[in-house]
Amino acid sequence: MYRINDNYLKLPGSYLFSTIGKKVNAFIEANPDKKVIRLGIGDVTLPLAPAIITALHKAVDEMADAATFKGYAPDLGYEFLRSAIVKNDYAARGVDLAIDEVFISDGAKSDSGNIGDIFAKNNRIAVSDPVYPVYVDTNAMAGRTGEYQKEKERWSDVIYMPCTEENEFAPQIPSETPDMIYLCCPNNPTGTAMKKEQLQAWVDFALEKGAVIIYDAAYEAYISEEDVPHTIYECDGAKKCAIEMRSFSKNAGFTGTRLGFTVIPKELKCEGVSLNSLWARRHGTKFNGAPYIIQRAGEAVYSEEGKKQTKEQIAYYMNNAKLIREGLASAGYTVFGGVNAPYIWLKTPDGMTSWDFFDYLLENLNIVGTPGSGFGPSGEGYFRLTAFGSLENTKEAMERLKK
Repeated sequence: MYRINDNYLKLPGSYLFSTIGKKVNAFIEANPDKKVIRLGIGDVTLPLAPAIITALHKAVDEMADAATFKGYAPDLGYEFLRSAIVKNDYAARGVDLAIDEVFISDGAKSDSGNIGDIFAKNNRIAVSDPVYPVYVDTNAMAGRTGEYQKEKERWSDVIYMPCTEENEFAPQIPSETPDMIYLCCPNNPTGTAMKKEQLQAWVDFALEKGAVIIYDAAYEAYISEEDVPHTIYECDGAKKCAIEMRSFSKNAGFTGTRLGFTVIPKELKCEGVSLNSLWARRHGTKFNGAPYIIQRAGEAVYSEEGKKQTKEQIAYYMNNAKLIREGLASAGYTVFGGVNAPYIWLKTPDGMTSWDFFDYLLENLNIVGTPGSGFGPSGEGYFRLTAFGSLENTKEAMERLKK
């Protein structure tokens, strides 16, 4: 008789955003006359930039001509896109990468879940708390997290690094030694970011302990402060201990078109084995490549027009973030984030749990946010709002909150 992967049976409930979606849909069905403002899921609302649309149309036309038609993409991704990434995201910041150290994918979410394939099952992970739930959930599916302790709302074998108001929501180096360290900077959900000195300390720790850092830089385009690094490879020695993941979803609006990439330097080795070669083997075996038309759209992000237009979109969302920060503060809330990321992290009022506050906002103000507890034990008592809504809806939501 066949067996299932019983690690899935250990997972608590459904995926956070699936639960939110079901709650919101049920409310809308019961209250069709209510205008619900969604500031919960981090999905963009602005259309793709004109330069990207032009590139998409051109690539679609190429697919209609036998002379320019494209089938399977190269394993690592098309050279035109990888070269643009190396030049604009890394060389421009003084980081030297080869194009075969860049792997094109369909997004950072997929890569952050799949990267565990090249690591042993008995590796122990460390995660910021709170943090994007995919890191923990996918390791739980692989059997790395031990048993779920419902009373503590945590996994027995995971090293949690509490990010609290007391430590300015920056993960602190743990007393225990992890094998795999997940860092998200700027952080989702708190919207806060580590300074270069803080990130360098993590690199030094990983090098000393023989650990690998899985670094999610999906929100680097939103960084506004000078002393916050845009890539972990700005830190000395990072190429020997860090894997970096990025997405086109939030910097260029590709949530519906799906594109991302992972960087694994050739210097990163475990007992003489290159992680770059392992990921290349995994990538070629399990992934057939992002579509040609989407990779051409990604290339357009790095054109002069694309840079200008996506920068304007980022400024639009960050203006929303400012409105939310200021609106919440004026309404008496304690607020964090919204400076280097499009997320605002707030304390729930009157000692409410984060799910109670979710229900209160939905039922009384018809606003959707994300309960902090869904991101980890230290997220309880906090709540996340996103700046990815329209300007009109953002303003209206703040008016509702103020009243």
